[in-house]
Amino acid sequence: MSFVDPNSHYGVILKILYFDCFAGISGDMTIGALLDLGVPLETLRTELAKLPLPLSAYRLEAARTTRHGIGATQFTVHVGEHQPHRHYRDIAGLIEESGLAEKVKEKAQRVFFRLAEAEARVHGVEIGHVHFHEVGGIDSIVDIVGTAVCLDYLGIDEIHASPLPLGSGYVETAHGRLPVPAPATAELLKGIPVHGDIGPGERVTPTGAAIIAALAEGFGRAPAMTVGRIGAGAGSKDFDDLPNILRLVIGETSATLDRDEIQVVETHIDDMNPEILGFLMERLLAAGALDVAFSPLQMKKNRPAVKLTVLSPPGRLDELVRLVLTESTAAGVRYYPARRLKLERAVEERDTSLGRVRIKTFRSGGTLLRVAPEFEECRRIAVERKLPLREVYAIIEREVAGR
Repeated sequence: MSFVDPNSHYGVILKILYFDCFAGISGDMTIGALLDLGVPLETLRTELAKLPLPLSAYRLEAARTTRHGIGATQFTVHVGEHQPHRHYRDIAGLIEESGLAEKVKEKAQRVFFRLAEAEARVHGVEIGHVHFHEVGGIDSIVDIVGTAVCLDYLGIDEIHASPLPLGSGYVETAHGRLPVPAPATAELLKGIPVHGDIGPGERVTPTGAAIIAALAEGFGRAPAMTVGRIGAGAGSKDFDDLPNILRLVIGETSATLDRDEIQVVETHIDDMNPEILGFLMERLLAAGALDVAFSPLQMKKNRPAVKLTVLSPPGRLDELVRLVLTESTAAGVRYYPARRLKLERAVEERDTSLGRVRIKTFRSGGTLLRVAPEFEECRRIAVERKLPLREVYAIIEREVAGR
């Protein structure tokens, strides 16, 4: 069953946003660059007013400035002196209760979830108990939710980013003096290309790292695209070695892969009969899960456990979560949206020298890339004809792919 957006297929024009982080990235630099790309400040104010926060708690300002002679937009959030330190669940609740568009909520929740994951690992606590300090303030909430608002306004389909500069030295935080990159930032940078070819100072903040970690789909050089607009956002500091600017490039390209959005459901289980896990997998797949997986874990008190991951198509989330909660010992689940790029897949019947068989075909833009015979079909033929199973696979793949 396909859940692909009917408007997303081969030949569709995609709007790409490339984060050129040659000097680093922070939340205010990101907003400044997005405003520089053409997002009206008044639109940002109007959308942020949908958060359940007192309007008197902050004031937004955007002004033109220069860094080493290069023009950029500097975005500033003016807040009062006393701000509450919020837990992750408090911020997630603020976003969920807001009147923001669902796509904006999803992006903002994704960024804060990555932040909470990193903080939980650093401090050894459960995600729900993560206590944000700097990133729990109104200015950071504005930076993250504002980024999601601006991306939605610009209609961005895909985000790519350059490698990030590590920086060096120390930074003063609510936890005291910490090395650069700060521990949470370092956690967020796992799996992201970085380099040390830059001067001292904090060049990537936790908020900036979370935005890239949660939203970027590719890293490295700018992808092939036709460049449209370029925006520059200035950081609050002015370093000696190079202009402290985040450059954003919008371009367009043609899509060559199908794409869709799914929900990823996760939970950890350490007190369940493993025989029942197999039954749970069968029930979830029968109920429409796209995939189900178990991963080994070592949980608190050194208990061996499993991580259950369920890929849910749109419209099936509640049903699949209900199955997890009723057929397992899990008391709750985590879920978050994920975007997929994928080949065109179909199940077809083909005539071969071994008879008519069902196969899966994988294409991109109409070009056949590979075929995969169905296991049960190959097993039946191997038994009936007394042939090695691998030989049956080879015959079918060779005959089908050669046509």
